[in-house]
Amino acid sequence: MGNNTYPPYFNLTMFVNIGTYRYPTFVLCLLLYALIVLANFLIIVVISQEKTLHEPMYFFIMCLSINSLYGSAGFFFRFLRDLLYDTHLISRSACFTQTYVIYSYASYELTLLGIMAYDRYVAVCQPLHYHNKMTSKLVSKLVTFAWTYPAFSVGTCVYLASRLPLCGNKIPKVFCANWPIVKLSCISTVINNLVGMLVSTTTVFLPLAFVLYTYARIFLICRKRSSEFKAKVIQSCLPHIITFVNYSITVFCDVALSRIDLENLNPFLAVILSLEFVVIPPILNPLVYGLKLPEIRKLILKMLSGPKPDKQTKSHK
Repeated sequence: MGNNTYPPYFNLTMFVNIGTYRYPTFVLCLLLYALIVLANFLIIVVISQEKTLHEPMYFFIMCLSINSLYGSAGFFFRFLRDLLYDTHLISRSACFTQTYVIYSYASYELTLLGIMAYDRYVAVCQPLHYHNKMTSKLVSKLVTFAWTYPAFSVGTCVYLASRLPLCGNKIPKVFCANWPIVKLSCISTVINNLVGMLVSTTTVFLPLAFVLYTYARIFLICRKRSSEFKAKVIQSCLPHIITFVNYSITVFCDVALSRIDLENLNPFLAVILSLEFVVIPPILNPLVYGLKLPEIRKLILKMLSGPKPDKQTKSHK
């Protein structure tokens, strides 16, 4: 095979020529990334430092924030740089690295949401057995699985894609993605497709189905209980439901975009739908959990307001 079948660079073709709006767009996106980092870092600090939040649910929330920082870093560093340049070439190694980071981030998110659904199911449906079931040992095993399985499964997909001889180097997105690269292949991609379907089933559809199952069980339990019980369940589960619905929509948009011809879409619409996948969850998650859960909200407000002055200091004039 000639070297031209293994191009040293890929061309991200979905960047729209925004001309003089380039720098305001860059500043806006930089501020958005700074907000993502600040909001998620704040959640991590509050949960890690406050002993009253050292519970499974809050530990999983902290893992979501860590994952948001990981995924947004894999996207924004390159995206911000591309906004300032006329050409959008990315090296082969950098492209496959970005593909791995973004799609492992997506898989981590879904497996964590599945684990959080199980945590809420046990808390609502089996409250007397919660602390016996959700032990620190089990939580450690669940989180380890949530990180390791997606890492290896996504890594396998990216490795197989990197071995394909390609008949082009144009990727119709604003970031590198596995399926657009596979579609450039000069040879059969049956193995890639089979592995991709297996990975998608285990890291996307199974977690989504499990979340729906657990909430169906919770709904059936709530039907027979008091209004006060229902209110407590809603307060506890609503942030997770919002996160789950939001992420399901963004995953659907990304899957849909990978299966259609983006050249036929309005370029601005295509870019917005592509950004939704990697921008909205990292900014929405900390806002939802920080505003909806009173335990986290109180501690964040306390931290931002600073230490209260001593009574003697207030009385001293």
